[in-house]
Amino acid sequence: MGGKEEKKQGFRPFLGTTFLIGFGFFTMGLMDPLYDTYVPLFLRRYIDSNALVGGIMTLDNLLQLCLIPLIAIWSDRTRTRIGRRMPFIIVMLPLSAVLFRLIPSLAVVSLAALIGIIFFFNIFKTSVRGPVVALMPDSIPGDYRSEANGVINMMGGIGLIVSTLVLARLMNVSDGLPFFIAAVCIIFATLILFIFVKERLPEGEEKTEKGEPVLTFLKRVFSRRENSPGERAGSGVARILISLFFWFMAYEGAKPFLGLYLVESLGASEGNAALAQGAAGISSVILAIPAGYWAHRFGRRNFIRFSLMFLGAILFFIPLSGFLSQKLGPSPRLLLFLLLMFLYGAVWIGVVVNSFPMLWQMADYGNMGIYTGLYYTFSQSAAILAPPITGAVIDLGGYPGIFIFGGICMLIAWFTMGGVSAGEPSKRNR
Repeated sequence: MGGKEEKKQGFRPFLGTTFLIGFGFFTMGLMDPLYDTYVPLFLRRYIDSNALVGGIMTLDNLLQLCLIPLIAIWSDRTRTRIGRRMPFIIVMLPLSAVLFRLIPSLAVVSLAALIGIIFFFNIFKTSVRGPVVALMPDSIPGDYRSEANGVINMMGGIGLIVSTLVLARLMNVSDGLPFFIAAVCIIFATLILFIFVKERLPEGEEKTEKGEPVLTFLKRVFSRRENSPGERAGSGVARILISLFFWFMAYEGAKPFLGLYLVESLGASEGNAALAQGAAGISSVILAIPAGYWAHRFGRRNFIRFSLMFLGAILFFIPLSGFLSQKLGPSPRLLLFLLLMFLYGAVWIGVVVNSFPMLWQMADYGNMGIYTGLYYTFSQSAAILAPPITGAVIDLGGYPGIFIFGGICMLIAWFTMGGVSAGEPSKRNR
């Protein structure tokens, strides 16, 4: 009877815990937009070169590539009375908040002070991301991680909306005010995580107290056979990682240039340069939770491949829509592009919500952090490589080239995902 009752309830018993864990993602949603938008403006007070400003702004991507895998694996091997992720969270997240608050204050002191606070802030913010992300699969059974990932991505999206639509407007009052309010919210969120989220072993997971060396694990995971005849689990892991590299190449390649595209090609004002990301962010928040449920019903791989095909179609259509609407005024062209970005965000969240759970489904209690680290290794590699490539594409062929490049990357990801059979929930809602 208990098994039937659990099957009937599905994800519902884990919903409250997932919302609480989502406060960790809410903090990232608060910090990232303010950092990405206003730190370049602070740097431009001292630096005239856009290239140099851009180089400093890539520091967080470089640190994420190095630190997230290391700290996530370290947390795999940590054993304390309050858990293995929580010690990192309760130390590094409040320190991130304090350093984040100091950024605008030190921005008026000197360039050296600003760069110094940026460096130390990124060390702590980057180090806590792995344990925060791994906290969810530690607490939620593998069958319901798509639904849970939808919830926590929605929480991160709410943080992004609060940051961009509420806190950012306070910059007109004071440079430090939005950073201060965000820092207070982050410390409050840390207290919620510490008080209410108790780390436990998910049902059905095997607890391994002693982790094997990372290199040994990687060799094993890329060579062991999985349940599907004739296919290797490593093949499934490798295909997912290659696929996410290419879809992040598309996403990260376009993201830095969307504002410039709006201003220079569509005639938007600088104050409206963030509208494209805002439109995509709103639709992502709306559909984050449904995307997890739909993937549970239709299969994670199938849902991701459908989303990738749709994303490729949207990206290929953007240059065509620009050509077809040349005779229209700036406002209709801008509205059409924002509508496409709204659709893009609605479909993109289906990829984001379900890719992590596919990897986590192949992991167990002892190596969840390693899989989390692998995800960030490939996604951050794309984040570092894509902008220079798409910048060169713009120089050679104009802004339409970044969307064509993105569409090609999405189709490559669609193809490589076709060979994945692992990573599905064992219980399917039909």
